[in-house]
Amino acid sequence: MARIAYDDTDAEAFAATRHLTDDGLTAWRGAVPRHLAPRPGLRLLDLGAGTGSWARRFTAWFPGLEVVAVEPSAAMRARCVVRPVLAGDAAHLPLDDDSVDAAWLSTVIHHVPDLAAAARELRRVVRPDGPVLIRSAFAGRHEAITLFRYFPEAVRVLDTYPSVAEVEATFADAGFASASVEPVPQVTAASLREAAGTLRREAHTPLQLITDDEYAAGVVRLREAAREDTGPVIDALDLLVVR
Repeated sequence: MARIAYDDTDAEAFAATRHLTDDGLTAWRGAVPRHLAPRPGLRLLDLGAGTGSWARRFTAWFPGLEVVAVEPSAAMRARCVVRPVLAGDAAHLPLDDDSVDAAWLSTVIHHVPDLAAAARELRRVVRPDGPVLIRSAFAGRHEAITLFRYFPEAVRVLDTYPSVAEVEATFADAGFASASVEPVPQVTAASLREAAGTLRREAHTPLQLITDDEYAAGVVRLREAAREDTGPVIDALDLLVVR
């Protein structure tokens, strides 16, 4: 089971607040081709596709690329902006052997209850030497993510996520080799004021898993900082690539 339910409430909050602009994702658009080499006809599995924002971007950024969207949550599938989106999870992919050229997992890996089973499934469906690109916050790597500055209690949640080393080791056991890991910056919001005004607790797993008092204290810290800090909110998530 995922760390949070991703029921209608979670899915609605995610759809309303977690989609970044194309300008905000400029560095991601540059980072992906360093590992994926997109081309017309390439089949990319978007595992944990959610509301489909990444699938839509990949097809817009890389014309001719085919995205196969798979999402376990019915509430997220109902809000997905791409069709079709297949029901399935990381340990039970509704795909044939060697049927995709690459896989993309964005802020998914910490929801996977059996990482070893997921790695084996990805090894089954991704063609030999095809990359698996994992965009995530990993345990022990919170410093470049603004959310944790104002909600420091949420770091203890992050530190229960898989670490880079744990993911590398698990995928190595399934037959993958580690290729690279790099932090990739993104403009998450135009300002702290915007971030504070649009914040929805239900859209962020670490915030759901701290106490109500801890969340309330973080909101106060964020709103106080937003009065003084007028610059853009720039975060860096990691891109871990195995193949």
